[in-house]
Amino acid sequence: MTDATTAVTGHEPDVESLHHMCRLLAEAAEDVAEASRYASELTLGPRLPRAVPGGPAWRTLLRTITDPKGLGWAPRGRGLAGLGRLVGVFASRESLAVTLAVTGLKARIRAAAVHHPELLGDPDTTRVLRAVAEDRQREAIRVFRAILGRKGAERTFALLAPAFADILAWNALTDENPLNDAAGWEVATGRTLTGAEPVLGIGARVWAFLDRGPGRAEPFVPPAGFAERLDTGGTIAGYVRNIDAVGTDGTLLVQQVAGPDGVQRYVVQLAGMSGLSGESPQDLLGAVHAVARPATPYSRAVCKALRAAVPSGCEIALVGHSLGGITAMNLAADRDFCTVYRVTHVVAIGSPVDGKRPADPGTRVCSLVNEHDVVPSLEGRSSVSPYRLPEQFTEFTWTDDTHAFPLCHAAERYAHNLEHDVPGARAHVDAELAPYRGRVTATRLFRLYDR
Repeated sequence: MTDATTAVTGHEPDVESLHHMCRLLAEAAEDVAEASRYASELTLGPRLPRAVPGGPAWRTLLRTITDPKGLGWAPRGRGLAGLGRLVGVFASRESLAVTLAVTGLKARIRAAAVHHPELLGDPDTTRVLRAVAEDRQREAIRVFRAILGRKGAERTFALLAPAFADILAWNALTDENPLNDAAGWEVATGRTLTGAEPVLGIGARVWAFLDRGPGRAEPFVPPAGFAERLDTGGTIAGYVRNIDAVGTDGTLLVQQVAGPDGVQRYVVQLAGMSGLSGESPQDLLGAVHAVARPATPYSRAVCKALRAAVPSGCEIALVGHSLGGITAMNLAADRDFCTVYRVTHVVAIGSPVDGKRPADPGTRVCSLVNEHDVVPSLEGRSSVSPYRLPEQFTEFTWTDDTHAFPLCHAAERYAHNLEHDVPGARAHVDAELAPYRGRVTATRLFRLYDR
């Protein structure tokens, strides 16, 4: 893996040069895949007259999409071409397009290792990558499980976090499961996951079918003294501490603030995932669904809560941790929601939101990511991606001394980072949210339910 990406001089490769090569390889992979699809249609589809199959031209085209010296095993498309692709997947036949895509993913892992040398320096992770590279997926899984048993999930996931999405995509493109190929292609070519997840390849429509709750919100009266314990300073660290205080049991916090100009604005603070299942829309099913689809029971429940708490036309800032950050972006991407409220800012903390876009071009988005936190990469774009975000986005990434997941993902840990480790990120977000800094004039809490 290092031979393909280390500079000829033997020096450590320049990250920007590697990123440029990653993008070129992804573009080449897409071009070759498109050429393969076109050749497959000519060979196995209805484009040529019936008399041509079996002739010299047809045999040449057939060799083009099956010869290892040409496009490799490259049938792509529907009908016979799709059947041919499945044969290739089950038989582990290699195609040039996949080879290029995988080479780009390897280069991305190499680029990530420049700032995270443990990716390639740790013998255990090297064994996993080598097994994947040699098409020994079962051994890769066995080695990964052995690492989990020896080092624990906390250390293992944090170790792989900077390249986790790339490793999953690499595995998806080279294993014998045809269902997860599309997800692997999305990651390898710089897109974010919208159709399926890259492990089993279960489609977003399946998750949407399973997660169909209408969402419900009920006003919630907190225990005595709870509101007094909430932070009212209007800083991003304070908002994250509020999210940690609210917890992940399905509670939504809305603070009404009289800004420096006297205008009443609202800060909506959304917590992350609660557990595997339950009445709350913040369960695991909702989290997987929210990554790919904009409308979920969580977002619908938040909408209903805000309709009860926030007058139409008001300015709001959405601050969310983990699944809460995904839901904040889903709301900001909802045109109907943005016709009711003016979403000026979204701050996502430890959230996979890079593939989502706000409906209002004036909405400012800030993503805060600990590079050892694996969650922000679950949509396919890592914190060390070669692909830049649009101008609406500002992304701050960092590492700290935890090197353990899920500790580095916890809201409390992100608040600690913002207060002590990344003053530049904290100052930037606080400056962005300056219109929301003022006297808290009302605090509303809601319980959110799936149904």
